[in-house]
Formats: sequence, structure tokens, C-alpha cells
Amino acid sequence: MDLHHWLPRAAEVMERWGERFGPYTPHPSQEIDDAAFAPVFERFAKRLEDNYPFFHPRYAGQMVKPPHPAAIVGYVTAMRFNPNNHAAEGGPATTEMERQCIDALGAMLGLSSPLGHLTTSGTMANLEALYVARRAHPGLGIAYSSQAHYTHQRMCDVLAVEGHQVPADGHGRIDLDALERILATGRIGTVVVTAGTTGLGAVDTVHEVLPLARHHGARVHVDAAYGGFYALLGRSGTPEGIDPRPWQAIAACDSVVVDPHKHGLQPYGCGAVLFNDPSVSRYLAHDSPYTYFTQAELHLGEISLECSRPGAAAAALWLTLQLLPLTREGFGGILAANRRAAVRWAELLSASPALELYQQPDLDIVTYLPATHPWSLSAVDTASARMLDEGMNAAEDPVFLSVLRVDADDFTHRHPTVLRDAATARVLRSVLIKPEAETHADRLHARVERLAAQATGRQGSDLPPLF
Repeated sequence: MDLHHWLPRAAEVMERWGERFGPYTPHPSQEIDDAAFAPVFERFAKRLEDNYPFFHPRYAGQMVKPPHPAAIVGYVTAMRFNPNNHAAEGGPATTEMERQCIDALGAMLGLSSPLGHLTTSGTMANLEALYVARRAHPGLGIAYSSQAHYTHQRMCDVLAVEGHQVPADGHGRIDLDALERILATGRIGTVVVTAGTTGLGAVDTVHEVLPLARHHGARVHVDAAYGGFYALLGRSGTPEGIDPRPWQAIAACDSVVVDPHKHGLQPYGCGAVLFNDPSVSRYLAHDSPYTYFTQAELHLGEISLECSRPGAAAAALWLTLQLLPLTREGFGGILAANRRAAVRWAELLSASPALELYQQPDLDIVTYLPATHPWSLSAVDTASARMLDEGMNAAEDPVFLSVLRVDADDFTHRHPTVLRDAATARVLRSVLIKPEAETHADRLHARVERLAAQATGRQGSDLPPLF
């Protein structure tokens, strides 16, 4: 779709709608002349050039990518109305869109009639889920993996809940034996499992954690902020090699968080929290004598910790889902391409003389490292940092990666022959969140191989530029 065509149309929608209310004269205090605006905008545009090319296959670093054009048009169009989805009277149209989006996300995850809403981020969504967890099991703690997102510990501090970090196994998933020991103490009210860790993209064994937690009377919260959209592939089982069991088990968990501003092609910020049991709304009940004055079965603000939330985020997601539905053939096609890219690159890394695969990817995050001589943690750390820096600062043929710091125990579990001469080491990490990575995986690998050869003092090949 052509943004040059649809953005002017977006500007017209609110103007045409507003004509029905009659003319008025804008107050001069807010008027800005185009001649005054032009040079300021040019300075603004120039400053935006200080950015990384998140849209391009050259960018294979963090979990960021531009929103879909449909999401941009939807957001810009609704932003002219500036709806606030805290209450139905703040945005009647976008409130209904948000409810429909939550229904669609719930169906994607296998939830039949979830209570939920959009949030400004996955962090806020997780905070709300853990707030409800605290209210449901007062005085009990929250257990989460050492590989869970770092904000879970912060949120336990905010909520004055005792947090219990559980070790991860050799694949970055929550260790079941360690979890069972802490559950047996009777001090845990909620277990957090992660469906796509932000470091490795590992998927916890939700299907094994769930019965264990239930046996000890604990709730299960799923942090699927990164990987949640992979339920489209995982729940049905696919040729992409994704284990369906964790994804199928999510439907029986108590709460789930997913971030449409990651795989969902939405602009920041757009997270979502969903609860399997609608009766948890009692933990969020409140009264605002000046906010709710229209009839509504349930205002979204009555089931949310946040107050003002942009209705434009709901509009953008709703419009996107009309065009790319949450099906195996719709959004699933994008995720399948990401997954195939990760599998392909893992194969290339496993066969490379210059690079080592750190661990097999569960989803679309690939971790790898230079094959250094000497084969030591300190050498790997130094060479990885050099590859990161030289890749993104190259005058010609740049490539943008990211790094992940791992501790010596985690590293040696996967690569036991390495010399442990440091407490930690940085390895390289690429999030293949864009489907274009599938057609560029081989070229991307070749470019990274050249970086590894330069960083370790080997002779680089004379491959042509990546693009």
C-alpha cells in the first residue's frame, strides 16, 4: 500500500467528519505560520537522520522494526480525533475497536472469553498482571526465571512482593527441579513463565510448569511480550519446528501479556494484558465520579491500572488486523518467514569455520560468536565487541548486530571446551523480526563471517557487498 496516497486521505477524515458541527474560528494563540514552521521542520528532519535503519535487512540487531503502513495510517487518522480509551466517552469508536482486538488476541492464544485491554507497553501489562497476582494471593511471592525480563524483579519491588529468581536450564528455560523446590516451600503464589525470552528467544515449558504450579496452588502468568504472536504457528504445530505443547498450554494459564508493537507490526507503545478469568476485574474496581458518564457495560478504564491510553493505538491495531488477520495464512505467514530465516542461519553458523552457533533458536532470535584462537571467554568477548562496532561503523557495507552478555556457567554449559578466564562474555545476537531476513540470511551470514575473520585476525574473503 502507498503511504503517499493514504496519509492525505487520513488528514481528510477528521475534517469531513467535523464539518457536521458547524464552522468555528481557531484561537490565534495556537496558530503557526507555514513560513515559520518550515525551517524548524527541516532541523527536525535532519535530527531524525541520527538513527539506525530498523526497516532494512542490514539491521539484524534488536527486536525493533517499523510499523506496517496500515498501522501508520490507522494511528494518524485516529490521532486527529485524539481518543482516550480510558472511558467509552473518551473514544466510543476506538473503545469498540480495542475490545475486538482483545478478542482476536485472546483467540490467537486459545483464550475463550478473556478480560483484557491494550497497554502502553509490555512492562505496564506485566505490572498489571502481577498486581492482580498479588491481590489474588496476598502475602505470597512471585517466582520467575533468571532469564525472564529484568523488569519482573523491579515490579516485585514496586508491588512490595517477594521475588524469587529461579535458575534456568541449559537452554535458557526455567529449571523445573529448582522451581519445584521453591514451590514446595509454600511461599509462591504465582509463577511467571516466558514465551520468548528477550535474550535468547527461549520458550519456557509452559505445559510442564502449569501442572507443577497447580499442584502447589500457584497461579501461572505468561510473559509472551516478545513471542506471543508465535502462538499462530505453535498452537497447531508447524513445519517450522516449533514445539506446540507450550503454546497449547497457555490457554489454561491465568494471565498472558503480548506486545503488538513487536511482532504485531504496531507503533510504540502497544502492549496487551489478558486474564483467563474475567472475575479478576474485582481487583481493579474503582470509582471515578467525574469520568464515567455514558452507559457502558464495562469501561476499559475500570479494568486497568493505567488511566489515559491512546485510542489511536487500538485504531492502528484494528485496521492492521482487518488486512492481516491473526491466522496461519495472515500474520502467520510473516512469522513463518522469520522462523525459516532463523533456522537457515543456524544451519549456516553450525557449518561455519569462522563462527559458532551459541544455541539453537526456539523462535527467531539467533545467538552466535566468533571462533577465536585462543578459544577463551575473554577472546570471545573482545572479538564480539569488535564485530559489533566494526559492523555498524563500516563506511561501506555496514551491518547492525547486537550483543548479549552471558555468564561463564551458561557459556560453558553450551560450549564446555572454552577456557574460563572471565566471569562473563559477550556473544552476538540477531533478532530476525523482519520477514525480509529470509531472503537475505545467506548474504547476512557471509557479511558476519567477514567481520569474524577480521576480528580474529584471519584472512577475510572477497565477497561482494551485502546489498
